[in-house]
Amino acid sequence: MIEGKLALVTGSTSGIGLGIARALAAKGADLMLNGFGDAAAIEALRAELAREHGVRVDYDGADLSRPTDIEALFARIAQSGRAVDVLVNNAGIQHVARTEQFPVERWDAVIALNLSAAFHATRCALPPMQQRNWGRIVNIASTHGLVASVDKAAYVAAKHGVVGLTKVVALENARTGITCNAICPGWVLTPLVQKQIEARAAAAGIGTDEARIALLSEKQPSQEFVTPEQLGELTVFLCSEAAAQVRGAAWAVDGGWTAQ
Repeated sequence: MIEGKLALVTGSTSGIGLGIARALAAKGADLMLNGFGDAAAIEALRAELAREHGVRVDYDGADLSRPTDIEALFARIAQSGRAVDVLVNNAGIQHVARTEQFPVERWDAVIALNLSAAFHATRCALPPMQQRNWGRIVNIASTHGLVASVDKAAYVAAKHGVVGLTKVVALENARTGITCNAICPGWVLTPLVQKQIEARAAAAGIGTDEARIALLSEKQPSQEFVTPEQLGELTVFLCSEAAAQVRGAAWAVDGGWTAQ
């Protein structure tokens, strides 16, 4: 279904985005990587993915908090004679503070990357998809797109917004071959979360295993992390013909978090 098609995965130089990019490449999709990081490390990653999966892999370092950068990225793809067939809006950042103490500039930054970037990428991707009558848009939201936690006003607002955007795009394209869905992961063991575990362990004077269970027990009944590989396989499914009538879904992958 996606062999030979072009997948743009934002925030794909590490973590969840990289797991999704790997899964798509394993099914034969060409990749456009995007994200921040060391230039040499990103080039090594790009070459590794291309070699391992026998697909074309390109990279663009567009700053997705800037609409003009997003437009330039899509223009570059068009100039190469391609168009985005699969768009995975994954890039995001986090800031934690009580609402009344939340720095205005951090609010603006979180909304710009976590919500507005998904809108701008989607509006750029849709016209060519509509011309071809086929496309897959997968928005990586969060359990926080479905429920809230304290001290995360911007993140929760942005992820709820992503779920709403997903539903609107799905409805607007309901009679076409374009689907739009959201994946809502719970805790995923990314490098950022690992740092949180280590900080919790140091603060409480406990081992990292105990700190990991303590972190998971607060929200995630399975007491197991979601993996980037699981999210990658779900993304592949949402791109398949089997998922052609999965439209506007907010798919929880959260170890039972939102079942409580």
